[in-house]
Amino acid sequence: MIARRLHLVVIGAALVPVVALGARALTGGLGANPIEELEHTTGDWSLRFLLLTLAVTPARRLLGWRWIAPLRRTLGLVAFTYVTLHALTYVGLDQLFDAEALLEDLRKRRYVTAGFAGFLCLLPLAATSTARMMKRLGRRWVKLHRLAYVAAVCGVVHYLWLVKADLRAPLIYAAVLALLLGYRLWFRWAPAR
Repeated sequence: MIARRLHLVVIGAALVPVVALGARALTGGLGANPIEELEHTTGDWSLRFLLLTLAVTPARRLLGWRWIAPLRRTLGLVAFTYVTLHALTYVGLDQLFDAEALLEDLRKRRYVTAGFAGFLCLLPLAATSTARMMKRLGRRWVKLHRLAYVAAVCGVVHYLWLVKADLRAPLIYAAVLALLLGYRLWFRWAPAR
């Protein structure tokens, strides 16, 4: 019962940014370039939730927060939802579902290619996030879900290549990801933990 409530609290909190974004859109509060604002905001929240998902295991191990482990899947699905909103904003609102323009962007703009690669990494993770698929795939499920790290790297690279002037924000995300990857490597290879 408590776990279910905790999941509902996390989902409710995760909805706050998208509801606020929707309210801003309805009231004309997205600025001079509303599509760009939608893309950037959904992209920022995609990375935040993806990194938060990857931080669950270190938090559980280092801080002894066993209660947080079941939230990893919920946070991962929230991250996927924001990535999907980000991709749909780009594909639907920015490119108007023009396949030719999309392919041209994929070919010419490396940040689009990196973002698309990250999205493709997350698709099988979302598709196999059910308890039934976890059981069916067994150990292969764990290996497959390591793609979350690849998706996060793609997301950070996407952001770094997108930004032209002020690199502070993407570098902060890169530093957090480096810490999470470093912890994972340390935990795996350290002789005595």
